[in-house]
Amino acid sequence: MKVTVVGAGAVGASCAEYIAIKNFASEVVLVDIKENFAEGKAMDLMQTAALNGFDTKITGTTGDYSKTAGSTVAVITSGIPRKPGMTREELIGINAGIVKSVSEQLIKHSPDVILIIVSNPMDTMTYLTHKTLGLPKNRIIGMGGALDSARFKFRLAEAIGCPSSDVDGMVIGGHSDKGMVPLTRLASRNSVRVSEFLSEERLQQVLEDTKVGGATLTGMLGTSAWYAPGAAVSALVQSIVCDQHKMFPCSVLLDGEYGLSDLCIGVPVLLGKNGIEKIVEIDLNDLEKEKLATSAEGVKKTNALLTEIGAL
Repeated sequence: MKVTVVGAGAVGASCAEYIAIKNFASEVVLVDIKENFAEGKAMDLMQTAALNGFDTKITGTTGDYSKTAGSTVAVITSGIPRKPGMTREELIGINAGIVKSVSEQLIKHSPDVILIIVSNPMDTMTYLTHKTLGLPKNRIIGMGGALDSARFKFRLAEAIGCPSSDVDGMVIGGHSDKGMVPLTRLASRNSVRVSEFLSEERLQQVLEDTKVGGATLTGMLGTSAWYAPGAAVSALVQSIVCDQHKMFPCSVLLDGEYGLSDLCIGVPVLLGKNGIEKIVEIDLNDLEKEKLATSAEGVKKTNALLTEIGAL
């Protein structure tokens, strides 16, 4: 099984590292436009193989997509990262052209590849990829919800004072500070609702901290985070390559599900060898439905910018 990661920056390199360490892929190909950058990252990572005990081969290339041929899954992380004070939406003008070009090259050399979009604004870049390539919707997946949910679980465990493995929770909606919808009502600690452990006020703080999770790290680091995004992507790739049918909230093209159509937004899906095996529709209460609808309107407004800049 070959996996391609386009963009050998911090997120892409972390993604490649986690995939290799998990040892489920035979090869990871890193692609970047900067001369020798991907090759150098690949060499550095391969020099950890004996220390970390993995057999996955990691190679790098400067823009030669023929080396990605036969990829089962390809991850697109390329584009400029978010800077402090910058919204994901402000990246659209630059990243739209990059994502279109990259996705077309990947499909040219791997016609059956499943694409995972990480580039921001992620929901809109996922939508753009659908509109550009016209592939079956099960083969194009936006990563955001998996990362947002991991951040939600971190905040829940922090608030309760328990291991992260004790808690479960999900974030749906758009991958933006205003758009994401942490489902606090359904969050649990070993099947017990977290409302049994946290006051309503503390749970609301968890919700707010989750929504600004990316912006908080951008402000602290001076650029986008990379460890958690890389781990989130590797989990999606593993579920696909190993046909695990794990459930993750991902940005997918909706056609009536949740009462929404013609947009990509985060909802729970099962991931297996065909990519999206099933979109899971869960019962939301009226407030959650309202928040998801509001989030969808925000995503549609950002999608409209694609037409304004001539990307669609």
